[in-house]
Amino acid sequence: MKPNTAFRLSVLLSGLLASVAPPAAAADNIVVFDWAGYEDPAFHPTYTEKFGGEPDFSFFGDEEEAFQKLRSGFTADLAHPCSQSVSKWRDAGLLEPLDTAKLANWNDVLPGIKAMKGLMTAEDGTAYFLPFEWGNTVLTYRTDTVKPEDVTSLKAFADPKFKDRVSIGDNVDDAYALASLAIGVKDWTKLTDEQFKQASDFLRAVHQNVRLYWTDNTDLSQAMAGGEVDLAWAWNETATTLAVDGVPVAMKKDTAEGISTWVCGYVRLKGAAGSEEQQYGFLNAITDPAVSSYMVESWGYGHSNGKGMAAVDAKTLADKGFDDIDKFTTNTLFQSPMPTELRQRMIAEFEKIKSGY
Repeated sequence: MKPNTAFRLSVLLSGLLASVAPPAAAADNIVVFDWAGYEDPAFHPTYTEKFGGEPDFSFFGDEEEAFQKLRSGFTADLAHPCSQSVSKWRDAGLLEPLDTAKLANWNDVLPGIKAMKGLMTAEDGTAYFLPFEWGNTVLTYRTDTVKPEDVTSLKAFADPKFKDRVSIGDNVDDAYALASLAIGVKDWTKLTDEQFKQASDFLRAVHQNVRLYWTDNTDLSQAMAGGEVDLAWAWNETATTLAVDGVPVAMKKDTAEGISTWVCGYVRLKGAAGSEEQQYGFLNAITDPAVSSYMVESWGYGHSNGKGMAAVDAKTLADKGFDDIDKFTTNTLFQSPMPTELRQRMIAEFEKIKSGY
């Protein structure tokens, strides 16, 4: 779901080209429809070793764009949606079932992720989604300009003292995760009409403070490093990469209302022309336990493989906040699959909010 800044120059060009036309894939290669940055070879070394080369990648900017392109006839073998979109893609008939007997790491997915209703399997038990990475959207702030006592609550995003100093994602899911938490809701699939209005009103108050709606980690990191933004609703990656660059930032994971947790992964697409062996080879490569340490250390995200996460250096897990995963996810809103009608309503309302209505 989240592109890494280490690839920002190369993937920007690749993404622009991919938005015009799909790559000319070799006849014997698979096409992965992905977020820019996830073509990183360190995520699938066993695939490269087994098949002697990289898959072909095509990129999307957000899941709604990906959904519309697939509905319009764009073809690929695999794609990388996130938890809140799985039901929509499945209901639209875009997905092929997964043969779990061919997934070497299916049974090693973290229990907390397996427990997310409607994520990995449909109501009839058919598998469609293989989790890959997970992370949080969390209050992130500049420690040199913001006092910790001023950000004990997510309501800080609507505090007039931060006017023109706030950034949240141009992403309906993260936006309504923030708003839901702010009004005390941790299961957004059960939002009542009144709660939806309260959440939307909160986002309208936040809009008054927004300096920019970021579209990827590069946008936000540059704004925070340059001093344009003091307070952000950001992914784990932002603080991880900024800290490496020496920018004084911190994540506030213990706000009164909590944090949001998202899960992204891979699906097989209908109409795929590539080798099924290569498709499953890629799925097994990205969920290999050996990938876990790289995911945590370099991206600041958690890996779906429980055995792999358990093998990561204890200090590294502690530094990233993953030392007690069960405790870590207790006070969180999981961005679980939601009714399509509710998500469409959020999309329409968020566009109004960003336009000042």
